[in-house]
Amino acid sequence: METTSSITAGHAVLETVIGLMGIAWSEKGLIRLCLPEKSREAVERRLMRHAGVAATTEQPQWVVELIASIKAYASGEDVDFSGVPVDLEGVDDFRLAIYDAARKLGYGETTTYGELAKRAGQPGLPRETGAALGANPVPLVIPCHRILAAGGKIGGFSAPGGSATKEKMLAMEGVRVGPPPPAQVSFGF
Repeated sequence: METTSSITAGHAVLETVIGLMGIAWSEKGLIRLCLPEKSREAVERRLMRHAGVAATTEQPQWVVELIASIKAYASGEDVDFSGVPVDLEGVDDFRLAIYDAARKLGYGETTTYGELAKRAGQPGLPRETGAALGANPVPLVIPCHRILAAGGKIGGFSAPGGSATKEKMLAMEGVRVGPPPPAQVSFGF
């Protein structure tokens, strides 16, 4: 009988127009996605932090398709990652609910941490939602870059490059994030 500890995952480093990215997978689905890094070594280090990741050249068909989709996204194409199988074994129910709600956001669609918490059935927990998204193992597939702080502010981002990376990803999707309009221009009554 096979145990979870004997399951190994494959991984790949991808060259995209926005930099080197990486993915790791198990037989159940995607377990890690690394957003652009400056070097192949940096991507490898991030991928290898996940237990069970091993060097393999075998790529299931869905992985081949995912690699093509990531490269297309990096080139500016509207890509839907909602069908990608994801293996979130060991993730608690709160984070699973947040990730599921985030996955429903389409290309170029944004919401706030507070609104996402409501959609996930966890109203009133925007900070906890932000913390859950900060621990997201598969950004892009679970599009945490589409979640903004209250007032349309960019909010945090735990990927390399921080909020600047988040802003660039949103700009690729046609979303411009900036400060809210001055009080004289907004209708606050």
